[in-house]
Amino acid sequence: MKISAKTEYACIAMLELASRFGSDEPVRIRKIAERHGVPPRFLVQILLQLKGAGLVASIRGAAGGYRMIKKPSEVSLGQVMEVIEGEPKGNREKPSSGSPDSPAVKVLLRAWREVENVERDMLHKITLAELLHRMQDDPRRAHHA
Repeated sequence: MKISAKTEYACIAMLELASRFGSDEPVRIRKIAERHGVPPRFLVQILLQLKGAGLVASIRGAAGGYRMIKKPSEVSLGQVMEVIEGEPKGNREKPSSGSPDSPAVKVLLRAWREVENVERDMLHKITLAELLHRMQDDPRRAHHA
């Protein structure tokens, strides 16, 4: 499974916003960038996409920033990824080599699609709330706090 840097940055930003869910203070792009080593110029574009999808809201002004709209338990990794990458296109529709009439090629294409479906289903089951919980349970986290 290949994850683009843009998608990874979006997931990082959403996890940061999820960790502050319910707080009155919006999170600034600069804070996310500094805390996680993400280029701020990418975050601007990414957060605009996430805003357009209704996952985050922007707050203007000197104390402005971004805030998650939905509860972390209502947002999955799959949702965030689809906002950034678009709906999955089924990358394995056509073989890159081999005859499309070959029984071996046909059975392999079906197997690749099955794997992609399992991946997509898993990503939609993993919520931001679950990931936050995993972060809290990580014993290495204590060293970074």
